[in-house]
This record gives sequence, structure tokens and C-alpha cells, in this order.
Amino acid sequence: MANLKEVRTRIASVSSTQQITSAMKMVSAAKFRRAQNAIVGMRPYANQLGQIAADIDTGDGIQTPYHEVRRLENVLLVVVTSNKGLCGAFNSNVIKQAQARIDYYKSIATADQPAHLAMITIGKRCSEYFAKRFDNVVGSFDDLLDNASFDTVASLADDVMQQFCDKKYDRVELVYNQFKNSLVQILSTEQFLPILPSQSGKGAASGMANDYIYEPSKEDILREMIPLTLRSHFYRVILDSLASEHGARMNAMQKATDNATELLKELRLSYNKARQAAITNEIIEIVSGSEALKG
Repeated sequence: MANLKEVRTRIASVSSTQQITSAMKMVSAAKFRRAQNAIVGMRPYANQLGQIAADIDTGDGIQTPYHEVRRLENVLLVVVTSNKGLCGAFNSNVIKQAQARIDYYKSIATADQPAHLAMITIGKRCSEYFAKRFDNVVGSFDDLLDNASFDTVASLADDVMQQFCDKKYDRVELVYNQFKNSLVQILSTEQFLPILPSQSGKGAASGMANDYIYEPSKEDILREMIPLTLRSHFYRVILDSLASEHGARMNAMQKATDNATELLKELRLSYNKARQAAITNEIIEIVSGSEALKG
């Protein structure tokens, strides 16, 4: 009977867990749909904005402060994870990639060309991890994910861009999960600043540059468009990460629910076997007692 009690307790525990994971999967599915709609709606705008900037900059050598390539001494990593867990390897993959970038820059640092690293964390998971293991976290913006509006994200992007223009940092990199679909998240490391030549010359290289009449000059237009493009890029990264997070959590909770269902089948089978064995033993004891009285 002790075995029966233990199995019943486990069945109740797994059933409760199954209900929780099923409910979390439904919540994540609703959030995922909203996040997916946001990133799918944002991408055409961001891509078209980048294409227009590429068409304007057709290899005329126009430079803005955001194009300036400097001697690599100070690097800023912007790491984007989630505020919550239970989403599989979503957070651990980003943290491992960020740690790999730290190790890489330390490995290439020399006395003549040191590489001083700083980090901005977005998401409690990476904030908690690197607060204990990295001594130069210059900012944590965990609340940004709770209210991921364009204005709040653009404010942080402007701060990063201004620090780059002030030559506080010579390179800015983004580490995050790029959204592909509900099942696939692409771990990405992108150079945010300085702007890569391939980005600005994309339109001319593809033969799609248009012949525009510019008013005011190309340089004035680019100086206005580049910051807007960078803000849109930063906002797209946050939306990518949010959609990837909810997709990863939805799949993790679905797998957990399926595993709980399989475990319940096994436990109920074990319970029925133990119960049948207990009933058989009781019948044997009754028959044996009855035969003993007859004897």
C-alpha cells in the first residue's frame, strides 16, 4: 500500500505540473502571435528604409560620424535575453555567445592595441549572469522588454549612438536571437556601429540604385536618415528577441506538456499494476485464512 500511496502522490504532482505547462503554453501562444505580428510588420519598413539609404549612398564616399572606423580600443556589447525563463536554450545560447565575444576580444588584445570591453544588458537573465561574472556592465535595461515601444527603444539607441560619436566606444555589437519562425531562432551577432561598407553600398552593388534629384544635398539627407535607420534596426532587434522568446517558451511548454502526458500514462499503468497486485495478495490471504479455518 505504501507503493500505491507514492504513485498516487506522483500522479497528482505530474497532473498539476501538466496543467501549469499547458496554461503557460496557451499564454505564450497569445503573446507570440502579437510579437510575431509586430516583427513581421516592422521588417518591411526597416528593410525599405535601409534600401533607400543604400540607394542614396551610391559609392560617392559620403561619410557620417556613424561610418567612422577607428582604432579598436573600446568595444560595447549589447546583449538581449529575456526577463523570464522556461524557454529552453533561448537565454543560455545568447549568454554563451556573449561570453565567446568577450573571450575573443581578450584573445586579440595586445599591449599596443588593448581591447577594453563594456556591456549593456537587456533582460534579467543576462543581467543576473554578467553582474557576477563581468565587471564592466555599464547599464541594465530589463524594463525595456516590458514596454518595448519605439520611443523607449530609440532613446537607448540614441544614447549608444551618441557614445559612439563621442568616441567613448570604437565598435558596438548586438548579440540576440533573430526570429525566423515559431520553431527556429537564429543566434546572431551583428556590428551595429560603425556602419559596415557593405550596408551603405548595398543598393549600388545590386544595380538597383535610382537616379534621384536631391533637395537638400545627399550628405544632409544621409545625416538625417542614418540615425533613423539605426533606431529602426535597434527596435527590430528587440522585436526579434521578443518574438523568439515567446516562440521558444511556447515550444518548451508544449514539450513539457507532452512529456507529462507520457509520464502520466506510465504512472497510471504502474498504479494499476500495483493495485492489482495488492488485491491479488489480499484475496490470497483471505483464501489461505479460510482454508486454515476449515483445516
